[in-house]
Amino acid sequence: MITLLSAPSNLGLRPPQRGSVPGTAKAPEALREAGLHTRFAERGAIDGGVVLSARYVDDDDTRAAGHVRNEAALVEHSRRLAARITDVLAAESAPLVIGGDCALLLGAGMASARRGRTGLVHVDGHTDFRHPGNSDESASVAGEALAAAIGYHWPAIADIDGLSPYFAAARTAHIGHRDDDEEQEEVRALLGLVTPAADVIRRGAAAVAADSAAAAGPDGYWLQVDVDVLDASVMPAVDSPDPGGLTAAQLTDLLRELAPRAIGASITVFDPDLDPDGRYARLLVDILDAGLRELGSGIRG
Repeated sequence: MITLLSAPSNLGLRPPQRGSVPGTAKAPEALREAGLHTRFAERGAIDGGVVLSARYVDDDDTRAAGHVRNEAALVEHSRRLAARITDVLAAESAPLVIGGDCALLLGAGMASARRGRTGLVHVDGHTDFRHPGNSDESASVAGEALAAAIGYHWPAIADIDGLSPYFAAARTAHIGHRDDDEEQEEVRALLGLVTPAADVIRRGAAAVAADSAAAAGPDGYWLQVDVDVLDASVMPAVDSPDPGGLTAAQLTDLLRELAPRAIGASITVFDPDLDPDGRYARLLVDILDAGLRELGSGIRG
């Protein structure tokens, strides 16, 4: 069984313009309107409700050094999301978290750490590995979530409730960055497996998924999917669209292969403000419907 959890948070993103608010918090309802919940309900999924976050604040003028944007609100939301994911897992259902920005990986990571023996497959057009050790601009967890998830960030976000690392680096597989990603060499040195988008295109989704699942370990893994892994021509409704990404069919195939051994998944960074007629929401619903319908089926009796 799959349980859909809406997590309309934008706390980990920088504002699109000074004083403005990112649109990713609207994604769960935009995808609901495009038919996501109806499609999954037809196959027996249940609606697990909403985990609301506090109000987004552009705090650049007031935030002290050594802190990320919306830090207190982000930590509190991560705790509450982790608790909801934990309840879903305890009910022997697979949580499908619809975000929201990819700082949601903190809450998923906390729940996974409490469960134990859980790997991570991180599907993203960027490595999301900016952190205080390699950048003076660390502040937006949405671009730093993978670093925080394996313990490479300030303890306030990387060690919430003493759970660091949320995922072991050796059991983390990343898929989907572009060839010009600035942190890719550091990530290669740390993670169990790192596969650029170009290799998915060259080798095929099935081969990459099999290798990534093996690297994440035999006991299941959390599946984090940032939709900017898609090529910019396919999915421009994200904050950082880039060329060189996957087609809709390639991402669907990748998710179809990865979903059965995932204990749960999170879908992030779709921005309805950049999709005025809803065409990209409908495309994303098609991808998720076909790619994640067997979420968790390979690890539950």
